[in-house]
Amino acid sequence: MKKQWFAGVLSVSLLASTPYAVTAEAPQKHWKNVNVSEEANGSPFNSEHYDFVKYSKFDEILKKIDKESERVSLEVTGHSADGHPLYAITISNPEDKGKYGHYKKLRKQMIKNPEKAQKWVAENDDFKVPVMINGSIHGTEYIGSDAVLQLIERFAFENDETTKDILASNILIFNVSANPDGRVDGTRFNGEGIDLNRDFITQSQPETKQTVDLITEWNPMVFLDLHGYVNWMENKPGLIEPCTPPHNPNYEYDLFSKWALDQAEAMEAEIVGNKAEYESETYQNMSGTYIPQRDDSFGWDDYPPIFTPMYAMYHGAYGYTLEAPTNTWDGVKWANDAVMGALKFSTENKQGMLTDQIEIFKRGINFDHPYHEEGFFPNAYVLPVDEKDPTVTEKAVNHLLDNDISVEKANKPFTAEGVTYTKGTFVVPMDQAKAGLANTMLWNGEDITNDTPAMYDISAWSLPELWGFEAVEVKSELNAKTSPVKSADFHGSLNGKGPFVIENSSVEAVGLVNDLLQAGTTVYKGEDGNFYLENIPSKSKSLVKESGLKVETAAIPAEKEKISSIDVAVLKDGGINKAQTHAGTKLALERLGFSVTEVTPKEVAENGILTFDAFIYSGTEMMLQYEKVREANKPFVVGTKEVYDKFAENVQAFVDGGGKFIAVGAGGAKASSMLGLTDVKVNTGGSDSNGIVEVAYGEDELSKGYKVNDLGFVYKPVWFTELGDAKAVATFKSGDFFVAGHWKDNELAAGQAVIVEETDEDVTLIGLEAGFRDHTDYLFRLLSNALYQ
Repeated sequence: MKKQWFAGVLSVSLLASTPYAVTAEAPQKHWKNVNVSEEANGSPFNSEHYDFVKYSKFDEILKKIDKESERVSLEVTGHSADGHPLYAITISNPEDKGKYGHYKKLRKQMIKNPEKAQKWVAENDDFKVPVMINGSIHGTEYIGSDAVLQLIERFAFENDETTKDILASNILIFNVSANPDGRVDGTRFNGEGIDLNRDFITQSQPETKQTVDLITEWNPMVFLDLHGYVNWMENKPGLIEPCTPPHNPNYEYDLFSKWALDQAEAMEAEIVGNKAEYESETYQNMSGTYIPQRDDSFGWDDYPPIFTPMYAMYHGAYGYTLEAPTNTWDGVKWANDAVMGALKFSTENKQGMLTDQIEIFKRGINFDHPYHEEGFFPNAYVLPVDEKDPTVTEKAVNHLLDNDISVEKANKPFTAEGVTYTKGTFVVPMDQAKAGLANTMLWNGEDITNDTPAMYDISAWSLPELWGFEAVEVKSELNAKTSPVKSADFHGSLNGKGPFVIENSSVEAVGLVNDLLQAGTTVYKGEDGNFYLENIPSKSKSLVKESGLKVETAAIPAEKEKISSIDVAVLKDGGINKAQTHAGTKLALERLGFSVTEVTPKEVAENGILTFDAFIYSGTEMMLQYEKVREANKPFVVGTKEVYDKFAENVQAFVDGGGKFIAVGAGGAKASSMLGLTDVKVNTGGSDSNGIVEVAYGEDELSKGYKVNDLGFVYKPVWFTELGDAKAVATFKSGDFFVAGHWKDNELAAGQAVIVEETDEDVTLIGLEAGFRDHTDYLFRLLSNALYQ
């Protein structure tokens, strides 16, 4: 199991302290804080506290540095989910500031003509490499941004030999606060409740997209992600990657490994070499840091591309997560020292490291992957377009393009491996620089259950399988006349005079239905699960165009039901154990076009939910705790037996009055059982088990739009037995149903129910993760089906 680091309760008051110099050569300023009332003083999940720099001071600090230093360029490169500015600081020697466009062109040359770029690197040593430092993507890991501020101060003004040597060889890009919402609110996640360091395959949040933009703009040679707090190995406080196995097979891992451990140990040496300058014994007595690849066998892997440094590795970066040991100024110094060790190492080794970074791109372009089995990478992926509903493929194509992946479109029909595809079909050629990133996004994944005892996070994420578009592997040579694609933009159309059908085919289709309902259009749902309209008023025809769907004339079936807008309440996990477990489902519902209100457990107990049409419990059952509650979790749970009883009473009254109760995932199922809303037996797998599964969907309103043999996704898996009068809507397929991921003993769930409906009341248990982290688009319609049945 994953080791736990030490974290506990943070006091509301903050202790004053003095930050340390990055090195003895370059003392750093201690910024004076003004305590802003709307900003949190810290997190109750942190055991230590210090007077970290409040986000409200960043603008003043950064503008002052930008004004006073000729080396600095300050940009606001986006805004967070809550609207806070995202600051990027670039630092170089003044004479290099006007050459950024030139340096970026050189980086692009690495991708377009890597052989030429390698030759140039071999013949020249007077070149600059970009290094990116990412601050506090987890809002309550405050030391990251504080270390960034001190590093900015140093490299903006100091003139010691180390600073000058580093600036002579590097352009430094600082993402000052990768999650300002979390820093302001005292939470790990952003304003939408999403853990941004799990969002780099989905890229659902503005903060993630901003970081991706910086990475694709610069293609940094080194990427350092500043976190906290890890302190679990005696005399080796903190953590510096590289990681334990399993490693994602889509990397060119031999090229990364050639330098990664040496650079990590250079960071370690810098930290330990300065241990006399630290204040606490934790640091003064250190003999090193915990480096997972060197010091462990499993438990801190770099398998999924959801983490920031792992994502950056697909762009050729030597990516590292750096976990400071404590939430103190000593922790800030540790992060500073780690960054300085990395910068010194990359400066000394830039020629070799850059040559090997370019080698990744050269292998991709030449379709030469010497450490991969032949056939691991297909020659191409073919992405057919559904003529009536191209929206999912459109999203996929634009996502690939945003990630620096080349996509082409067929100029005329072609045949691949016996299948003929139409003009306009998209093709992703795999002889391209970032083939590893393309493949990790488009492949089906693999079952790694027997490869490692445990995984740190998800083990499967296939965009085609979980977003719901087709990506066909072509192993043979592809002969198709194609042109490069810059974007995919399909406009919807209304064909015929009506009546009309909107097929239940995608998130956009359901979103269009909800938009039309809100505009006052009458909509019926047929027994086939599709939506029918007598007509679409002129004022609403623009909604069809914006949707991207081709809406056609069709007869309205005799058996139909008029539907109306649905007001949905979702139980809010305010941040139990530093996560908002309901956040993905809330975002899924919003993308489907539903009116969604978050209600806390205490609000349900106090006010009831009778004003809503549906109540969704998606998240941990811990929201119903009232005994042995962790102090930091108390604001988010029912808290007392009296409140729990009132919560249960109000939920039962809601169901008795005809309200829809929908539970999602293992937590929702357990809560349903606790509340007496179901008598089925709830079975669960390991808490770290997850993956893509084969599902047999039965004939039911809830399963409309899904095939009899189709796919699902589980996270902390759940399945149901001893159903009694409850109806099984979907089951895991019999036999080997596990497609990709990590799930020990999954055979126990084979053939068992994963979606059930109570027959005597409107209670539905969806064991699949229908809204997981805003990623499982293909499963979102399970939520809309349940709401509209």
